[in-house]
Amino acid sequence: MDRDQLFAKLDALQIETPSWGYADTGTRFGKFLQPAAAATIEEKLEDAGTVHRFTGCCPRVAVHVLWDFQEGVDATETKRAAELNGVRIGSVNPNLFQDQIYKFGSAGSPNPEARQEADSHILRCIDIAKQVDSDLLSLWFADGTNYPGQDDLIERKHRMRNALSRWHGAMPEGMTMLVEYKPFEPAFYHTDIADWGMSYVFAKSAGPRARVLVDTGHHFQGVNIEHIVAFLLDEGMLGGFHFNDRKYADDDLTLGSIDPYAVFRIFLAIRLAEERHGLPTGHIAYMVDQSHNLKPKIEAMIQTAMAAQELFLKAQLVDLAKLSGAQAAMDIVDAEGCLKDAFARDVRSLLCDWRELRGLQPDPMSAYRASGHLARIEAERVARREAAGVVAGGSYA
Repeated sequence: MDRDQLFAKLDALQIETPSWGYADTGTRFGKFLQPAAAATIEEKLEDAGTVHRFTGCCPRVAVHVLWDFQEGVDATETKRAAELNGVRIGSVNPNLFQDQIYKFGSAGSPNPEARQEADSHILRCIDIAKQVDSDLLSLWFADGTNYPGQDDLIERKHRMRNALSRWHGAMPEGMTMLVEYKPFEPAFYHTDIADWGMSYVFAKSAGPRARVLVDTGHHFQGVNIEHIVAFLLDEGMLGGFHFNDRKYADDDLTLGSIDPYAVFRIFLAIRLAEERHGLPTGHIAYMVDQSHNLKPKIEAMIQTAMAAQELFLKAQLVDLAKLSGAQAAMDIVDAEGCLKDAFARDVRSLLCDWRELRGLQPDPMSAYRASGHLARIEAERVARREAAGVVAGGSYA
């Protein structure tokens, strides 16, 4: 693959950053606050625009309906705010886990009032998506149980299936439903959508515009994620990713910080599906879902974007002809060597060239730090909150 082809592929790699990744977040033990963290949707969009301005690959921002939109407020204002910051709204993410009514679940809850509240919330999310020109409804459920016998597992399956089908029917043409899965947390005995197979079945039954969303942190240790990716691509059911990294469970760490080789293998699985098997991959939504409790918010997002580009580019450098030959000859050592050789390549100079050709600084992180942007927004935001009487660590996401 020549340089122009590589650069064209980099042009096509667009990564959606999450609004909540720019705000103060924490664990169930508490929050560690950052003075420059975004407290409003306007500040989140400003930060997302900053990341895109320095990286050139993050034009979309995921929004969270409960945290980013107030009741009765025209959502088109958010769309305009995004455009002013050089980005656009990406996926719309409902919140079916934070309100007290969801104590026993949302779509899968035995409480009919909770299921009705979930219905109303999803309809509002779809309406917001229309207003902001989003074509993705991204669903994750905390639904499940913590104790054996707490609820009927088959009844919960039927409730979830019926809800997803209703919501799929309420979506406009051109919108895709992404169904995420997670093996545990906050439900620890069973989770209603616990793995990719359940997500696949639920998406299939929901309707033709529902797909599986793979979060790279939502698996038990040792799960072969690229195998899942290849399988779903061949079935036409892969909708997108939530990229992050982890050491133990759903750690939501910056991409590639623990196991960059795993992300490289995922990108290679996608390339093989497209170039060797002719499967469509242009629809895949590449999204970030990370919780930057300790790292500075904007720097962490720039770091993730840069890691994604590096690992993606390494995957494009695998010699597929040599790999095919080694596989046909059943030469395991050479086949693995094709992957290891590409992964060992230092692609940073290539990425610097790509950035300079597109009017970007060759090293986004160094350029951002040299800009003085962090000190400026920290001073502005602290002063703004003090003037408004807002206490740090308040209710914002």
